[in-house]
Amino acid sequence: MFRSLFSRKDAPLAGAPAVRRLKTYSARSGYVYQYHYEGHRPLHADRDGGVEFVFSVSADRKSWHAVGVVVSDGAIRAWEEARARQLSSAERYAIAKMALFQAFDERPTPALMKDPVRVRTADLEAIIEALDL
Repeated sequence: MFRSLFSRKDAPLAGAPAVRRLKTYSARSGYVYQYHYEGHRPLHADRDGGVEFVFSVSADRKSWHAVGVVVSDGAIRAWEEARARQLSSAERYAIAKMALFQAFDERPTPALMKDPVRVRTADLEAIIEALDL
């Protein structure tokens, strides 16, 4: 019983590109990050579910770690209901990628990039406005 409570079984990643493209982002924090997209998976552990977009990230080109960007269904649903339109999977990916960039800019050191990025409702509005969706 306790094993099921404390062990986390992640769903396999889907949507990984056939060829990973290494990209670079110069953050306002002063660090230059390299990253590539690994894929996404549904999240059922959160209260209202969502999707976790996983990126492999490095600030020194030597050590790499996975960073999950969680886009909750609740935040997306509120936006979709207010505008009476559905966001496409490409638009959801764009939101996750912009949230990753925001974390690169806001987190003062690369060590803090090991924590998951959660897209807050207020962030979602700003990101969608910046993407002009």
